[in-house]
Amino acid sequence: MPTPRSTAFLSWLDEQHLPESETYPCPYLPDRRARQFGFTVDALDGELYEALLDRGMRRSGRAFYGMCCPACRLCLPLRVPVDTFRASRSQRRVLRRNRDVRVAFAPPRFRRDSFALYRRYLHHQHPGTPQDDSEESFRDILYTDVTDGIEARYLIGDRLVGVSLLDVCPDSLSAVYHFFEPTERRRSIGVLSVLLEIEHARATGARWYHLGYWIKGARSMQYKADYRPHELLRDGTWRAPAPD
Repeated sequence: MPTPRSTAFLSWLDEQHLPESETYPCPYLPDRRARQFGFTVDALDGELYEALLDRGMRRSGRAFYGMCCPACRLCLPLRVPVDTFRASRSQRRVLRRNRDVRVAFAPPRFRRDSFALYRRYLHHQHPGTPQDDSEESFRDILYTDVTDGIEARYLIGDRLVGVSLLDVCPDSLSAVYHFFEPTERRRSIGVLSVLLEIEHARATGARWYHLGYWIKGARSMQYKADYRPHELLRDGTWRAPAPD
């Protein structure tokens, strides 16, 4: 339930005319145009951010944003209720395949091995991407101290094979970004990370694990719907998806 503080914040936010971006080619659906609205801030606590999550907004660096694409409303925020989540057969296979991987949760901190892994991931997974791979951009987007957060580091022995950045809210964890070692692709470190982070959310008393936007028909987004049960935010209300 919204607290008086978050209700007051949202009422104030509704009175603002938040800036909107120019439209740009949608990176997920061909022949579509995308547009964002939002604001930047140096700090926002978890209570207020959770209220924004319940309005479909996300965070990248200092920017809190939502989608307002012309003639399209297919970006739907997706969250997993951690108490009722059950891993599928294929997800349990990923857990067994990665029994030698350990995860360490700690406050986010820039490390050289994380930056090197990020650059390998970006160049292998997204060749030709316009995304800036500089250290300054890496720090600004992923290691800016804007809201409460944790970092999950996935290791085989002492070798780093994956990193997740997550925001921490009173009732939820919100996935910000994940990157992994390209040479370990067959391990499905990305799937492993979601499974272990859902378990961490459950162990720490969080009710929800937010996976960001899901778009029906976008292949790169489809994996998010594999974590069940889950809920989608439609018209301001979280609901279970309709049966296929």
